Amino acid sequence: MVFYEPDEQSCVTPRPIGWISTRSRDGIDNLAPYSQFNNLTFDPPYVMFSAKWDLNANRKDSTVNAEATGEFCWNVATWDLREAVNQTAEWFDPNVDEFQRAGLEKEPAKLLKVPMVKASPIKFECKYYTTLHLPGNPPMGSADVVIGKVVAVHIDEGVLTNGMIDLGKVQPIARCGYHQYTVVRAESIFEMIIPGDPKQLVGLEGNAEKSADLQANGHGVEPTK
Repeated sequence: MVFYEPDEQSCVTPRPIGWISTRSRDGIDNLAPYSQFNNLTFDPPYVMFSAKWDLNANRKDSTVNAEATGEFCWNVATWDLREAVNQTAEWFDPNVDEFQRAGLEKEPAKLLKVPMVKASPIKFECKYYTTLHLPGNPPMGSADVVIGKVVAVHIDEGVLTNGMIDLGKVQPIARCGYHQYTVVRAESIFEMIIPGDPKQLVGLEGNAEKSADLQANGHGVEPTK
């Protein structure tokens, strides 16, 4: 058994990638991937990404822009877009537009004034909620955990099968630690249903309407004791 005091994250894997797009107050568009990203809840949906400070204790442009404008978007990082994702991971000056640097076409959001990656098949429009600062050890230990509420979802019909998102078609990539990544393909997907009261599983299939129906019919889920 190997034991050590943690100083890296290669054991927490695979990690979904938050490919976050923002726009500064000066109108400069920014795009950067974060491997500390996830959804937090579904009704209403919230997501988070964690952005480390740089070597000079500067905060990431994504954080600064989201706080300043109250908006950001998430774009799913896919196998076909992996090289562009990697290009936008480079640290640039705030006046650099990573969309242009990576040769990515922009798509305007419907509710926000933030561009999205047009080639990405799934995108969220998010309203900024809060930032949690996590102090860390120098030179790059400190991080800002940015939380946003999802207010709009865009899904390319080409990645749907029988009305459901088909991850075998999306082929999202994920971070494994070090310089390693993985990809979700159709042959790696399997299904398991948690045993027990079906009412406790509401939302796991992504159906917020079913949750609302249970509440309306007096079948609210009791808190765990």
